Amino acid sequence: MAAPARRTPSTNPRRAFDLRSTALFFVLLAVVVSVLGLAVRTVADAAERHPGWALVLVLLAGAGIAGLGRRIHVARAARRAAAALDEAATEAAEALERAPVPRQRVASGIDIDYDALDAAEFEAAVAFLCERDGCSAVEVVGGAGDLGADVVAVSPEGWRVVIQCKRYGESHRVGSQDMQRFGGTCFTVHEADVAVLVTTSDFTAPAAEYAEQCGIVCVDRQALLSWADGTGALPWEAVQGVETVETAEAVETGRDIGAER
Repeated sequence: MAAPARRTPSTNPRRAFDLRSTALFFVLLAVVVSVLGLAVRTVADAAERHPGWALVLVLLAGAGIAGLGRRIHVARAARRAAAALDEAATEAAEALERAPVPRQRVASGIDIDYDALDAAEFEAAVAFLCERDGCSAVEVVGGAGDLGADVVAVSPEGWRVVIQCKRYGESHRVGSQDMQRFGGTCFTVHEADVAVLVTTSDFTAPAAEYAEQCGIVCVDRQALLSWADGTGALPWEAVQGVETVETAEAVETGRDIGAER
């Protein structure tokens, strides 16, 4: 009796269509859609029966959306404010670096570039030197109508010191006209015991001669630097009290002190 032949399985089987799995998938999909539809209908019916609750839900949703928008707006505003503050701080730092501050720089011992100062800053720097070296009642009075007095002070000896400041370039020396204008007001108008002309430059020979005749103390660039670093003489120490009184009388009467001496 011959044995029945066995079927040899295929070496490349294909996946057969599974009707059961496909049907189950569509059934589950229909259930999900039905549940979602029922939920939507239930919510709609509840809103229709209880409009107050629906309004509350709408308001809560709106508040949530508004709160989110507000947080976003606040965050943007905060970022903008921080950027503006950072920019302002940067500009302020740059401005402080650009602007000379004579008082602070002298007090801290940093050398001042007098050529970088404008006229007002130079007057402030000279005023601080007076204050640093013991003068009282120091005041910057320079400006329109100052009649030659830029800084006034009272020395430690009690003398009234009147200073004119000339921030000139190295090639622009103080001339005799500048000196004569100052000499015509420093004693008679400003009642100086000690009259000083300070410059970042130098003096011409006629100016220096006129100053010597009138008793005006000349502080040129080198003397100014020595005064600033503390190695030079103080301007009001160059004139004795008796000489200043004699000088004031000479200017008032027109006498030539240099010729008399």
